Amino acid sequence: MIDQFILQFDRALRTVFAPAHSVRPVPGGELPDTALADEEKQHAAALMRINHCGEICAQALYQGQAMMSRDPAIRDALRQASDEETEHLAWTEQRIAELGGRKSLLNPLWYGGALAIGLLAGRFGDRWNLGFLAETERQVEAHLKGHLDTLPETDQKSRAIVAQMKIDEAEHADTAVALGAHELPAPVKGAMKLASRVMTRTAYWV
Repeated sequence: MIDQFILQFDRALRTVFAPAHSVRPVPGGELPDTALADEEKQHAAALMRINHCGEICAQALYQGQAMMSRDPAIRDALRQASDEETEHLAWTEQRIAELGGRKSLLNPLWYGGALAIGLLAGRFGDRWNLGFLAETERQVEAHLKGHLDTLPETDQKSRAIVAQMKIDEAEHADTAVALGAHELPAPVKGAMKLASRVMTRTAYWV
């Protein structure tokens, strides 16, 4: 139990404070830099900060859900999704730096809250655990689509990252459904959207 606590605490510290690394190449990394107006750069950096926060939350959610899952196949699926989210962390972190922005000052808070939600979701059993995962990924996919609609057209590097993240999130949702995810009740989906709205609006500025 102590060893497990140390491992999970180390994972949390590395997620929030250590630079993330990606196995796959950064999407759009081969594209040339394009000139952006100051307002466009600030807006793009803020959107990428939101996406980075979302990936911080995803890491914590998957950690909490995997800790509570009793099914090895589901734990493996959660870990695989977590590995891809780590790549998303690296991509968004790099793009934020390129745009002259900064990561959210509230990342430890986002991580702690998401971890608590992941642990709570896992207590309801693996099928509901998977349902929460699927709905989270659907909402993230919709949120990323919204970013593609508002990112500057000339910011092809940011758009390439967001587009690949959107593809990955859809695949995670499909995997959860294939493993037997239950559909969440409408009030739960609504509460998740509300919590997401609070995070995204705050992270845009802080």
